[in-house]
Amino acid sequence: MDRFRMIFQYFQSNSESVMNGICGLLALASVKMYTSFDFSCPCLPQYNMAYGLGIMFVPPVILFLCSLILNRQSLVMLEEWRRPQGCRKKDLAVIRYMCSSIMQRAMVAPVVWIVVTLLDGKCLICAFSGSMDPEKFVGFANVSTVQVQQLLAKVPCKDDELMRNNTSRKAVSRYLRCWSQALGWSILLILIIAAFLARWLRPCFNQATLLQARHWSNYIDIEQKIFEETCCEHSRLLAHKCILHFFESMRQEIKLHSFTLPREGEGTEGEEDFLWGITDQDQVNKFLKTWYYEKPPLDVSQKTQR
Repeated sequence: MDRFRMIFQYFQSNSESVMNGICGLLALASVKMYTSFDFSCPCLPQYNMAYGLGIMFVPPVILFLCSLILNRQSLVMLEEWRRPQGCRKKDLAVIRYMCSSIMQRAMVAPVVWIVVTLLDGKCLICAFSGSMDPEKFVGFANVSTVQVQQLLAKVPCKDDELMRNNTSRKAVSRYLRCWSQALGWSILLILIIAAFLARWLRPCFNQATLLQARHWSNYIDIEQKIFEETCCEHSRLLAHKCILHFFESMRQEIKLHSFTLPREGEGTEGEEDFLWGITDQDQVNKFLKTWYYEKPPLDVSQKTQR
C-alpha cells in the first residue's frame, strides 16, 4: 500500500516530463480502448444518433476528467484562485498560465479519441445514416417513407437481412465514411498547424512575462508540497509528544504491571525545536487558519539580512 501511494504521489508531481508521459499514456489508452471496443450500432431510427454521438463524445469527457484528476496542478490552481487575498496578492497571469497548461494536457486524450473515431467512421455512419437524403441513392427510389427510414437506420448493420442484398447500403456507408475521415483529417491538420504556429510564434511575444508566470507557477506548487510535508512532520512529532505525555501520566499504573518507561525527556531531544512552540490544538488550528487567510508576502529579504 505504501509503495502504491509513493508511486501515485510521484505521478502527481509537478514535473512536466511526468505529466507529458501521463498524457501520452492516456492517449495510447484511448486508442487501445477504441480498438478493443465492440461497436454495435442499434440500427433503430430513434437510437442510432444517440448511440453514435454518445460513443464519440462521452468517453472524451471521461478522459478529460481523468486527466484533470491526475494533474496535481489543477487542484493547486483552484486553491490559488479561490484563496483569500491576505498579505500576498494573487497574480492572474500565473493562474492563466496554470489553467492553460492544465487544459492543454487534459485535452490530448479526448482529442485523440475523437480523431480516431472520425477516421474509423463507424460512429458517424451510425449517427447520421438515418439523416441522409434517399433521393441521392438509387436503391431507395421506389420505397415508402417509413421503409426508407428503417432501411437508412440499418445501413451500419451489414449483416441484416434487409440490407444484405441492398445495392445502396455500401454507397451510403462509403459516403458517410468519406465525410467522417475528411473531418478527422481536417481536425488533425488544424491542430498540427495551431501547434506549429504556437511553437514558432512564441518567441515573438514577451518572454520575460512567460518566464515569470512559469517560475511562480512552479513555486506555488512546490510551496504547497513543502507546506504539506512540513505539516506531516509536525503532526508526527506532536503525536509522538502527546503519546509520551500520555504514558507519563499513566506511570503509576504501568509500574504496577512491571513495565518500564523512558526517563522524562529521553528520546525527545531535538524534537522540541521542530515543534516551533505549536503544541496545542487551538494553536495548530490558528496557525493553519493564518496560513490560509494571510499567506506571508514573497519577501524574505529582512529575514536574510538578520
